[in-house]
Amino acid sequence: MNTLTVIFTLPCMAMSVAAIGVAGGIVGGVGLLIGLLLGFAAKKFAVETDERITAVRECLPGSNCGGCGFAGCDACAEAIVKGDAPVTACSAGGDASAIAAIMGTEAGEQVRMTAFVKCSGTCDKVRFKYRYKGIPDCRKLALIPGHGEKECVYGCMGYGSCVEACSFDAIHIVNGVAKVDAGNCKGCGACVKVCPNHLIELKPYENKYAVGCSSLDKGKDVKAKCDTGCIGCGICAKQCEAGAITVENNIAHIDYEKCTGCGKCAEKCPQKVIHQIDF
Repeated sequence: MNTLTVIFTLPCMAMSVAAIGVAGGIVGGVGLLIGLLLGFAAKKFAVETDERITAVRECLPGSNCGGCGFAGCDACAEAIVKGDAPVTACSAGGDASAIAAIMGTEAGEQVRMTAFVKCSGTCDKVRFKYRYKGIPDCRKLALIPGHGEKECVYGCMGYGSCVEACSFDAIHIVNGVAKVDAGNCKGCGACVKVCPNHLIELKPYENKYAVGCSSLDKGKDVKAKCDTGCIGCGICAKQCEAGAITVENNIAHIDYEKCTGCGKCAEKCPQKVIHQIDF
């Protein structure tokens, strides 16, 4: 490199370094200004959050099952604090006593609930019109003419919409009928909402007996379709000394508030459709 080239190169390098420094200073200044503006905006437009919401949220299980009727545990906690839901709103494992303490109120007596499927029509008991080979979803099957493949249109379709809805692995399909594991069930009601035949109900966990049928057909028609359906004979009602069983629309119903758990109804039922629940 000759002398003339060096003379012109050094000033150019000095100018480049200066330009980079100026650009860096400008970028840094703009970043600082933006940071200050964001900090000001955060304080100016901050929405005050009730600390109780966070405290209540920590008392909820975090399953976001929707059984409380809200869009998740965060929404449930907010509703409780606002007074739009009781402290016992969460049935899926929420600590109502702790929530009540946060809210300065009483939790009251809590009754543990569990789901029960009102159908006994397993594959070996019920007759079939055809065999379904489509999407395994009861709600899809319910749209097909004939309302499912089983002769009894009131019974469990057995394709697991309730299983998919359960966040606690508490319900499974056994021999074509949904069966609830009462020990795992939290009583959130998610399965109740998705069943197209409306045959899942919430019952008190401590009540040992339930009617495993939902058919409104008369006895003769029930027997023609299923070996274990309720025929509305009323023998169970006659056996119940507590007056806890009535027969309406050809189906037996148990009043759980009156039921003493004696088991005479299940013992005398000719169809063996009244079941003792295994805990």
